[in-house]
Amino acid sequence: MGVPVTMPTYGDLRQWESAPVEGSAGAARGMTNVLVSLADELFAITVPRDWRGSAAASSRTSSEQISDHLDDLVAEMAAVRRGLHLAADALVGLERGVAEVESLAHRWQFRLGDDGSVTDVSGPVYLDPDKADEYRAERQRQCDELVDRIEQLMRRADAIDHELGQVLSAALSSSYTVSADGDLGEAAAAGELAVGTTLLPPVQGGRPGDAAGWWDALSDADRARVIAEHPDWIGNLDGIPFAARHEANVSLIAHTRQQLVAEQSRLEADLADNWFGGTFTTDDAALEMVRDKLASLDAVERTLAQSRPPAPDGRMLLMLDMSHDRAMSAISVGDPDRADHVSVFTPGLGSTVHGSMEGYDGEVAGVRRSAVNELQRIGRGSETVASITWVGYQAPQNRDGFWEKLYDFGQSEDTVFDATSAQRGAIRLVSFYNGIDASRVTDPHLTGLGHSYGSTTQAFALQQSTGVDDAVFFGSPGFGTSNSDDIHVSGGRYLIEAKWDPIADVGHFGVDPSHLNKITHISSGETTLPDGRYLEEVTGHSAYLKSGSTSQYNIAVVVAGAPEMLVTGDNSGFGDIISWPLPVAHN
Repeated sequence: MGVPVTMPTYGDLRQWESAPVEGSAGAARGMTNVLVSLADELFAITVPRDWRGSAAASSRTSSEQISDHLDDLVAEMAAVRRGLHLAADALVGLERGVAEVESLAHRWQFRLGDDGSVTDVSGPVYLDPDKADEYRAERQRQCDELVDRIEQLMRRADAIDHELGQVLSAALSSSYTVSADGDLGEAAAAGELAVGTTLLPPVQGGRPGDAAGWWDALSDADRARVIAEHPDWIGNLDGIPFAARHEANVSLIAHTRQQLVAEQSRLEADLADNWFGGTFTTDDAALEMVRDKLASLDAVERTLAQSRPPAPDGRMLLMLDMSHDRAMSAISVGDPDRADHVSVFTPGLGSTVHGSMEGYDGEVAGVRRSAVNELQRIGRGSETVASITWVGYQAPQNRDGFWEKLYDFGQSEDTVFDATSAQRGAIRLVSFYNGIDASRVTDPHLTGLGHSYGSTTQAFALQQSTGVDDAVFFGSPGFGTSNSDDIHVSGGRYLIEAKWDPIADVGHFGVDPSHLNKITHISSGETTLPDGRYLEEVTGHSAYLKSGSTSQYNIAVVVAGAPEMLVTGDNSGFGDIISWPLPVAHN
């Protein structure tokens, strides 16, 4: 009858310590060394060469058996020492993960039970009626993250317990046998080589809290192994610190390029051998996609070359995803792991990595630079800013030709007339937002920036719990809702609508945002600030991030967390003349 296996509880994890296990590893090392040193004594008492007869033969047999047993014993002790050392190293990561979840629970006012339960102990809270939903959503997000982190700690603890148990069981059953040809030092080396550790992959389909809990519980050695051996595990995994994601993604560029070049050569060869070219196949379209992805890699590398960490404006590659028709990527200016203020810019129609990333990066860098300058002007120069360009969804493309546009209007989902791309993109954006908070010890002041169709994508995302504090929508064709209370942010909801911007007046996805209540209108018109600085007006749909403009200034001070410096006002020029609400697609 087998011995029942008892799974560790979260209460057990609170008591687990790496130091005693490492101490046991040290003791096992000492015992191994003692056994190895016995080799000299064993050789000294071997049977003399001139001893003959049955007694001599029996003595030689006994000596050989002792030697063989000593070989196996040394191998077993070396294996146990190695197993204990690996377990102690793993427990260092587990201790760190437990300390992190305990710290978060204390800061957020939740109680963690030994059974892994999470209980809100914040007590009665006065809620501003306008922010009650946001508060409750944020509390639920925090609770979910703690639950996810504990689940991953338990998963890691079980793996550590299982692997060490296997090593000890193998030693007890004398499974670490070695060849009798070598000396005891070789036996010890063989025992150590017989023991390794299996990298525990992140949970598939998990939330950012799962990823954060998994990463926190890994030892430094295992983290380095993940980056070196499995960079694809973490490059696009929300909840992992961005420094690790950057290192993983940069390491993947060369391999990704190699794969794309090979695919390009294959498609070109197939088309060359086909009498009809690509007329009766999809090879032409596939080849164009591959070439665009190669161009996207070029754009990413040029953008990263603008400046490198640890420069204050160093670029970091936060995402690199080639699994869809068009490449997707996110690049930051500054370090989002450490910055006090983090912004995420979501662009709209026609956005691609190969065609847009470099330009967007320059504009976002300008917003960051302005935010840093404004912080210095108001005596908060020690605060840091990181600004992210997120081309993390399949933005609709502006196709050429009348009939193609007509088809887009009436049928296609990959079109600016349909909300499907925005809704799908919002799912990814929610995860990205939540990953920023989950990957850090302290949450930053987080601002969402959305332009045009990207503002609609952002609005769909902000109807979920994201941890976003402030949101700026500019040139927006609608929020996917006619109720501003559906937009959940803890701070302000800001709208910029430039004069002669027809897109901002169409109200295609819900009503015209300029007619929503509880939205703060901030200016895009020319302005002279109280300190005498002149800011120019922008008009049309595409100049909101122009350097030296009032709209860029307003966006920058929101990013900086300085709403008292805003220039408010509505500068729209079209009004309702071309408002034409159409049904919003829902999946």
